Amino acid sequence: MPELSFRVESAGITPFAMAPLLSFGLRVINASPNETIHNVVLRCQIRIEVTRRRYRRTEEEGLRDLFGEPSRWGQTLRAMLWTHASTVVPSFSTEILTELPVACTYDFNLAATKYFYGLEEGEIPLEFLFSGSVFYQRAEGPLQVAPISWSEEAKYRLPVATWQHLMDTYYPNQAWVQLRRDVFDRLYQYKVSQGIPTWEETVERMLAKADEATTV
Repeated sequence: MPELSFRVESAGITPFAMAPLLSFGLRVINASPNETIHNVVLRCQIRIEVTRRRYRRTEEEGLRDLFGEPSRWGQTLRAMLWTHASTVVPSFSTEILTELPVACTYDFNLAATKYFYGLEEGEIPLEFLFSGSVFYQRAEGPLQVAPISWSEEAKYRLPVATWQHLMDTYYPNQAWVQLRRDVFDRLYQYKVSQGIPTWEETVERMLAKADEATTV
C-alpha cells in the first residue's frame, strides 16, 4: 500500500477566478517507488493554530470580538476550523508538486474571516489534515485503491500580506456584511425616507448620530 506524505510549500493568489481563491503548492511524496500512483482523490481540513503566533497590542484590540479581553486569552484561544478543500492529484511515481485550491470568503459572520481581518502583519499558522483515496498499481498487477490515513498532516505559515493582497484584489477598499432580511428592510426604509443616495452615507449618518448620543 502506498505510503504518502504531504508538504505545503507555497501559497499564491489564483488570478481571474470567480471568487477569491488561494492556491497552495502541495508536494506529495510516495515512499514506495515500486508503485505507480494513478491519482489521488484528496480531501483536506484546514485549521488555524491561533496559539502559535504572537499578537501586537493593536491586533489584540482587533480580535476582541473573537476571543474577548486579552487577559482571558489563556482560556479563550483555541485552534479553529478555517475551511475544507479538495483536489485530484494526477499520476506520479515518487513525488509530485501539485496545487490545492482553497476558496476564500470575506463574510464577517465567519470566525476565520474575523481572525484574518484582525491581523496586521506576520504569518498565519495553518494545519492541513488530509484524507481521501489513493488509486495505485504495482508492476503489472491490478488497479487498487487504499485510504489515506487520518494521521497525515502538514504545517504552513501563510503570510498575512498574502491574505490582505487577495482581498484587496477582489474587494478593493470594500468589505461585506450580511444582514437578516428584516434588519435590511429597516435600513433600506431609513435610507429611502432620508433621501440618502449611497449605503456608505447611510451608515456614516447613523454612526454620526450614535456618536452624538454617546457624547450627550
